[in-house]
Amino acid sequence: MERRNLLKLSLGVPLVALAARAVAATATPARAGDSFSFAFVGDCHIRPELGADRACAQCFEQISASPVDFVILGGDHVEDALETGRARATLLMDLYQRTERAHLRKPVHHVIGNHDCLGVFPKSGIDPSAPDYGKQFYIDRFGPRYYAFDHKGVHFVVLDSIGLTADRNYEGRVDAAQLAWLRADLGAQQKGTRIVVVTHIPLVTAMQCYEPESWLDTPHNWTFVVNGREVLRILRDHDVLAVLQAHSHVYERIELDGISFSTTGAVAGADWRGSFLGTPEGYTDITISGRKVESRYRTYGFTSVDRQDVPI
Repeated sequence: MERRNLLKLSLGVPLVALAARAVAATATPARAGDSFSFAFVGDCHIRPELGADRACAQCFEQISASPVDFVILGGDHVEDALETGRARATLLMDLYQRTERAHLRKPVHHVIGNHDCLGVFPKSGIDPSAPDYGKQFYIDRFGPRYYAFDHKGVHFVVLDSIGLTADRNYEGRVDAAQLAWLRADLGAQQKGTRIVVVTHIPLVTAMQCYEPESWLDTPHNWTFVVNGREVLRILRDHDVLAVLQAHSHVYERIELDGISFSTTGAVAGADWRGSFLGTPEGYTDITISGRKVESRYRTYGFTSVDRQDVPI
């Protein structure tokens, strides 16, 4: 998440770990033999400084040694392409891909994050007419910005929730063409097909209840998808079990209208300087058994060389 003032917050408040939960839906019994797990990994924010590349390798090795079937990398692979020049952004993306290839020995599905978009902020010095500007930088490395795949009877829908704005900034938004695609994709599924949706910027979050006040002073809404209601109206007509979210660097779980909204903490924690609002550096294991979705947050043993835990 683009939080340039992340570490300027007061450190005088005790750490609080948060899990927000609304009314839980009743799950039907699991069907025998269809249980599986995968790792949902958010906000690597890889960089050569602060031991971040070593930490990402450490995290990926732990995942590779685990029994998960695959990995979903939930966006913000690098720190950062938004406001840096092309040389730095390319260095970071090369570093990320090199680290993934060497240490993540599982199938990986990628999600676009705001930090993965090249030169969006004018400070970058990159002209919007550049062929790799914005989301194209991500597409050239990882492929389509939204897509679907299937695994053991579950249909996964990966969304692009980064809305680039006319003033060279961003907000949480799912564009109109993508909404039409989502409606058609879900409509083509057999009735009763279990569905999991993945997005970088959350559709549903309690983040505005506790996020740092400095984060409220942004030119656009960076906290959640501003047209999330439109997305939810499409989802409500289908058998959606869960929505997986990243971006906020906080582990948060909300049950709403029968859907589990699970937001993972960041591999980077508080931008490589410790825990953020009570969530340490880590990732989330997701297990699906029948219609039951369980999430478990896992740390991977990294300790920052410049630890400055950021509390609520």
